[in-house]
Amino acid sequence: MTTTTAGAPLTAGGRVRSGAGLRQTATMAWRSLVAVKHNPLELVDYSITPIMFVLLFTYVMGGQMAGSPDAYLKYALPGIIVQNTLFMTIYTAMALNTDLTKGVFDRLRSLPIARSAPLFGRIAADLVKHLWAIVLMIALGLVLGFRITGGFGGFLLGVLLIILFAAAVSWCAVLIGMLAGDAEKVQAFGFTLIFPITFTSSAFVVVDTMPGWLQAWVNVNPVTHLSDAFRGLLLGGEVGRPVMWSLIWAAGIAVVFHPLALRAYRAKA
Repeated sequence: MTTTTAGAPLTAGGRVRSGAGLRQTATMAWRSLVAVKHNPLELVDYSITPIMFVLLFTYVMGGQMAGSPDAYLKYALPGIIVQNTLFMTIYTAMALNTDLTKGVFDRLRSLPIARSAPLFGRIAADLVKHLWAIVLMIALGLVLGFRITGGFGGFLLGVLLIILFAAAVSWCAVLIGMLAGDAEKVQAFGFTLIFPITFTSSAFVVVDTMPGWLQAWVNVNPVTHLSDAFRGLLLGGEVGRPVMWSLIWAAGIAVVFHPLALRAYRAKA
């Protein structure tokens, strides 16, 4: 037996049916994406910042790091995209924290929708924004001389891998967003965590150039595996081992932080 409240099919126990929950999640994701039209400045973080990353790393560091901007772009662009994607997961945490402190969840809680719909909708919308930033940075790289020698299939698999990893890391971001007192603390904690992880990796420099004691960490750093995997898929290099470890890290992060994030979300929202 089912009942319907305000157009949302409910089970006899008052829970939202799975099909309705998926539609509500899609609606919440669309709500987040449509908000960009009314607040174009939101695109700055997802467009201008990635462009700045590519230009600054290529033309400021390229000559010193690889002898020429073109040579460095070929090595660093995949790592720049990985770094930018990880940074952007902090926006998920900040948005959730803002919705929480401004009472958005209190208003949504009064509606006959699945409790998880606002959370999953936000994550889904932000993954679409991740995809936009990745494509934008690749397009800029192509204009600057970067070439995808691993084929179109390698490009698609690389983008899929980045999105899967971002989805896993998003649960860590959700936990931070639920536990932090305000958006400023979310940003401070997130950047403090991501900066050392991304820069102590193979994203921007060859591991062999680092001190031996640092290489021990860099070689197990998930950002190293993800950067190497994406670079290999785009350029046609080694992919088996780095892809495997990237997927293992993504699964491990999701297994640890998914239940913790959901518990914190239920307690707050």
